[in-house]
Amino acid sequence: MACFVASVFLLVLQTYAAPSELLQPDFAVDTLDTEPGLTANVSGDVTSSPPPGSNKQTPHSIIIGVRKGGTRALLEMLDIHPEVAVAATEVHFFDWDENYAKGLVWYRELMPYSYPHQITVEKTPGYFTSALAPERIRAMNSSIKLLLILRDPAERVVSDYTQVYFNRLENHKPVQAIENLLVHNGALNIRYKAIQRSLYDVHMRNWLHHFPLRQIHIVDGDALIRDPLPELQKVERFLDLSPRIVSSNFYFNQTKGFYCIRSNGRERCLHESKGRPHPSVNSTVLQQLRSYLQEHNRTFFRLVKRTFHWQ
Repeated sequence: MACFVASVFLLVLQTYAAPSELLQPDFAVDTLDTEPGLTANVSGDVTSSPPPGSNKQTPHSIIIGVRKGGTRALLEMLDIHPEVAVAATEVHFFDWDENYAKGLVWYRELMPYSYPHQITVEKTPGYFTSALAPERIRAMNSSIKLLLILRDPAERVVSDYTQVYFNRLENHKPVQAIENLLVHNGALNIRYKAIQRSLYDVHMRNWLHHFPLRQIHIVDGDALIRDPLPELQKVERFLDLSPRIVSSNFYFNQTKGFYCIRSNGRERCLHESKGRPHPSVNSTVLQQLRSYLQEHNRTFFRLVKRTFHWQ
């Protein structure tokens, strides 16, 4: 039954000209313009004059998702590497038709200036769940290296809800308890977009249709939170970067409860909107969610030839 639902959902995704994120009115695009803390290795200001010897390039690597999987943390941690230049905003070029229609020249102009020894990295979490992004990215560069950071899919659903919940509060909009969104008429509401985004196997099949698995490196988002360095060392190797990120680049902030970054004499943590406490979820409802996701998780493990310790 789960496989049947997954197949139907993939067909639904492919019928839309825009990804499911565009159908979520409460999704606030996460950009560095609105979140302090990230200072790119080379200026991300698209209007500034280029530093001598630098230019703008289309990305060598893209963080394609997943939403609420830890993409911001991964980008900020990669930004401390001297051979990486990060894009200053989530561009939504490959998943939003109106942006894609502007062309690659427009896209490249939104990238940071970089030097010949650097690679450019862009992050837009909406790409992973977009039906069109894989094909469009492949058309730009069939050999590009893709980064995908994932976490426990049930926890990701709760985190997704939490982001929308606080966005609605800040905009003085009504909110609902998470149980009212997860359950409809006593059954799990599998049409809830937060659940759809956690069907990793469904979305991964689409990416593997356009890219071989060797070009997609999966970062364990749960492990990145617990101990960032081992996961970042794997990313360095995948991107053919010299091993420059070290343990002294991180320190655990007891107040915030997660690791912060130390580089170039500066210390910074993720924006306060990150790491918000999750609401408590009715245990029966949470178990319904986990049970539904189990078969999708097993299918995903087979697709990527790797197992994650998700409940």
